[in-house]
Amino acid sequence: MQICLNDRKIDVEIIRKPNKNIYMRFKDSHTLTVSCSRLVSEREIEKILYKNEDSLGKMLIKKEKEEKKDAFFWYLGKPYTKVLDGITKNVFFENHCIIAKDEKTLEKFFQKECIRIFQSEVERITPYFDNIPKFSLKIRKMKKRWGVNNRRNYSITLNSELLKKDLDLLDYVIIHELCHFYEANHSYRFWDHVSEYYPKYKEARRRLRE
Repeated sequence: MQICLNDRKIDVEIIRKPNKNIYMRFKDSHTLTVSCSRLVSEREIEKILYKNEDSLGKMLIKKEKEEKKDAFFWYLGKPYTKVLDGITKNVFFENHCIIAKDEKTLEKFFQKECIRIFQSEVERITPYFDNIPKFSLKIRKMKKRWGVNNRRNYSITLNSELLKKDLDLLDYVIIHELCHFYEANHSYRFWDHVSEYYPKYKEARRRLRE
């Protein structure tokens, strides 16, 4: 089954499940996945898709932008073309490229760099703060937050996606989370602390939203 969106033919993949509702998402910029009940016919699905044509068109544009961005290896705010040669043992940068054996090797390199750079920046910034408790650093990919300060177990978690951003944005998030040891909420007192260490925090927040 195919539909036309944004002057393009899109394959529709129908997955039958015991759903009460119909769920639609783009698997990639060429394939739309529709999850629905076995009782819903293809003709009904087609009608629903064209009824939601505008929304689906916007979802498609967003997916295309994501794929375009993911085509590069983003490292500290800069995009590098991925060159996977199948033989290189060590990952290295050359001009505007990053050379690696395969995607798995590249992912391992990304995780190691997260640990190395995040720990280094935390160790560099923390001494500027007074009366900060000893805490542990955790790193993981998060969908909705750049950082989390858990005051109960004295840990700070940083989003691994920050490695793709400019280094100063990583520093802002570290400062933001350290300031939560002073103020648990986002009161004016909290932002006063943040501005003391990072005066242009509003600009940093805007750049992270982008």
